[in-house]
Amino acid sequence: MSEHVLVTGGAGFIGRFVTDELLARGNRVRVLDSLIPQVHGQVDGSKMLSREAELIRADIRDGDAVAHALTGVDSVIHLAAEVGVGQSMYEVERYTSTNDVGTAVLFEKLIDRPVRRVVTASSMSIYGEGLYTDADGATVEDADRPNLRDGLTQWDPTDAQGRPLVPMATPEWKRPALSSIYALNKYVQERTTHIMGAPYGMESVCLRLFNVYGPGQALSNPYTGVLAIFASRLLNGQRPMIFEDGEQRRDFVHVTDVARAFADALTLPEAVGGTFNIGSGHHRSVRDVGIELARAMGKNDCEPEIVGKARIGDIRHCFCDTTLSQHRLGFAARQDFGEGLAELAGWVAEQTATDNVAQMRAELEKRGLVA
Repeated sequence: MSEHVLVTGGAGFIGRFVTDELLARGNRVRVLDSLIPQVHGQVDGSKMLSREAELIRADIRDGDAVAHALTGVDSVIHLAAEVGVGQSMYEVERYTSTNDVGTAVLFEKLIDRPVRRVVTASSMSIYGEGLYTDADGATVEDADRPNLRDGLTQWDPTDAQGRPLVPMATPEWKRPALSSIYALNKYVQERTTHIMGAPYGMESVCLRLFNVYGPGQALSNPYTGVLAIFASRLLNGQRPMIFEDGEQRRDFVHVTDVARAFADALTLPEAVGGTFNIGSGHHRSVRDVGIELARAMGKNDCEPEIVGKARIGDIRHCFCDTTLSQHRLGFAARQDFGEGLAELAGWVAEQTATDNVAQMRAELEKRGLVA
């Protein structure tokens, strides 16, 4: 089925791959993107965007521009958002305005210009801590680390008796535990999508993305994905900086797999009304990932710098249970992680980047957001 698809935020890292995937499937694509300097200053999304895509440069909060962008459109993939857990904790108005108000503007304009389906990008951050089991085998949905500011030697959550909890793959049924403004924003985007869909005759789908990586991320943006941040450090001869002890575990999924998931979610009947995890189904420690990327970039002498402090709003472990997305979307990640790192390293070697990680840490510490 070929359609005219609007991709908001379509000139960003994920958006460009989604656009290419949609075009490859025979769709017409219109992109609405504001090309903000924090994301596009180092990687010009407009220049990397396919020439087959139509670009409208405008803010998602600009109602007139959104209405114009929706003209003649059959479906929408909504990616436009400010991204970054740490920054969201002190640029609260900016994040909430772009993410929540921007989504509200989009759906308000969709009332008069309804489309067949809207697929919205959400985030694993809405889970807070992932799912755990305790020493008795009971499932724990509300694991918490309330004493981060006291200086921990034990970073992992424990139960009321002080026994360590064991992390498990996190399924969609886990209740949200919103530990940052960004997480709150993404949950609002999810609920807005589902609340506004059916009453106006539109199908709704939300995809909760885990740690997306691949070539084309904004290397100079210290609030982007962890692998891009590590790559920027290594490219500038610096060691990757890792908070806590580096043993926190995450699920890394390649951007081409994510793009395929969005394109499938736009068409599959089984996706309607659903919210789905999109990850690789494998978990790795952040420290190991930093070491592997350094090796892929030929920087074997750049062992990660373990900070031993926590960022307020960060979580310990969260990785992806892919059962539902496999069952309903037929989704399974295809990209081998080692091959994906090699591809990323090859792309990074041809780039230049400003290492802004120290500035990011200073901003967080100034506001008391590093424990």
